[in-house]
Amino acid sequence: MKFKLQFIALLLPVVLISACQLDNYGSPKSRLTGALLYQGDSIRVATNQVTFELWQSGFGKLTPIYVNVAQNGSYSALLFKGNYKLIIPAGSGPFMDQLNSKTNSDTLLVSVKGDQSQNINVIPYYLIQNPNFTLNKSDSTVAATCKLQKIITDANAQDVQSISLYINKTAFVDNSTNIKSTTINGADITNMNSISLNAKVPSMIPTQNYVFARIGVKINNVGKMIYSPVVKMQF
Repeated sequence: MKFKLQFIALLLPVVLISACQLDNYGSPKSRLTGALLYQGDSIRVATNQVTFELWQSGFGKLTPIYVNVAQNGSYSALLFKGNYKLIIPAGSGPFMDQLNSKTNSDTLLVSVKGDQSQNINVIPYYLIQNPNFTLNKSDSTVAATCKLQKIITDANAQDVQSISLYINKTAFVDNSTNIKSTTINGADITNMNSISLNAKVPSMIPTQNYVFARIGVKINNVGKMIYSPVVKMQF
C-alpha cells in the first residue's frame, strides 16, 4: 500500500504538468470560411450532407477535422493557427474536385493565420439553370421549371437518375427534409432545356401562409444531389 501511494504521488505531478500543457493551447480563434464554387457560382447541396476534411500535423495523433457544408454551398470552421491540408473525400458531393497546381492533386494547402476565406473550386456533373417557381394560390400548387446543363462530358460523365421538386415549411428543404415532393425519372426527361414539375402543397398544421421550394437533381453513381437556390412563396 505504501508503494502504491508513493507511485501515485510521483505520477500526479506528471499528469498535472501534461494537463497544463494541453490547457496552454487555449481554444481555436481563427475562423476559416468559404464556399464550394464552379466558375464563381455556388454549388448548392443538402444541409450537412456534404463534408470535407481538414488535417493538421504536430498535435499528437493525426485525425481529421470534419467540416459540414451548408445548403447554400458555404462553410465555416473555427481553427487553431497553422497549416492544414483540405481534402474532399471521393464521392462526397455532386461534383469532381479540380486539380490543384501546387499539390498536383485534389488536396488544398491552407495556412490559417486569423480569420480568412478559402473557396473550394469543384466541377459539378450538372448545373440547374434558370430555375423558376410559381405558386397558384387557388389550388396551392407549386409549378417549377428549369433546364439542366451537363458540365462533365468526358469519360467521367454520368446520366441524370431523377429530378425532383421539394416543398417544405421551413427554409431547410431537400430530399430528406420536405412535406411534399414530385419526381421525374431521368429516362423520362425528353428535353433537358425545358423541364417542368408540379406539386400540391399539403395541409399544414399549424397553418402558415408561405412555403419554401427548390429543385434537386440525383445523378447516377453519385451519392449526393445538387440543388437550386431555396425560394420562399407566399399564399
